[in-house]
Amino acid sequence: MRTVVFDLDGTLADTSGDLLAAANACFRDMGEGDVLSVETDAGTALRGGKAMLTLGLTRIGRMDQATVEKYYPVLLEAYGAAIDTHTVMYPGAMEAVGVLSDMGYGVGICTNKPERLAEQLMASLGVRDAFGALIGADTLPVRKPDPLPLAETARRLGGDPAQTVLIGDSVTDRETARNAGVPSVLVTFGPSGEDMAALEPEALLQDYADLPALVQALIGVNS
Repeated sequence: MRTVVFDLDGTLADTSGDLLAAANACFRDMGEGDVLSVETDAGTALRGGKAMLTLGLTRIGRMDQATVEKYYPVLLEAYGAAIDTHTVMYPGAMEAVGVLSDMGYGVGICTNKPERLAEQLMASLGVRDAFGALIGADTLPVRKPDPLPLAETARRLGGDPAQTVLIGDSVTDRETARNAGVPSVLVTFGPSGEDMAALEPEALLQDYADLPALVQALIGVNS
């Protein structure tokens, strides 16, 4: 079976609002108020909790790695308590997933979000059942850009890891696909969309309606 594996944050869903809210809960606990905003920091939010803490602490002149490590579990707890207040699936994402499934492709998720939170978010959005497998940051001993999580996602879908394509939104996704020796498609509608062309993926995606045809062109028709 050929498989299509999606990143989550910034690819399937815009999770930046809820991620930034969780980070700001940490900064309020430090007595600093809301340091980050969706308008300026959505791209950083989609790179994860530690990236947000690092940016905020640097901005207020308090950057210290020990503080990042101290508040990271606090951030995760705050995020899990309000994981889908602002999060929305990108337009057409689930329609494309449905079309790919109907075409016979195995469809899964490979994310650097902790597995528990990824499962919680997909369930709360009512879309978890559309994906045959989900690998998170802590499912395996390694995470993206190591190619193993991508390969394991394909295997759990019943597919051949060499016959997969990764849909993502970052240099991490581009490097994961390159390390695995498979093509990547990077979306251009996220906060960092204008930077994707420079990463030279096999394809860029502006509209999810175009994804099924791109997948066919890159890895062939599923038999």
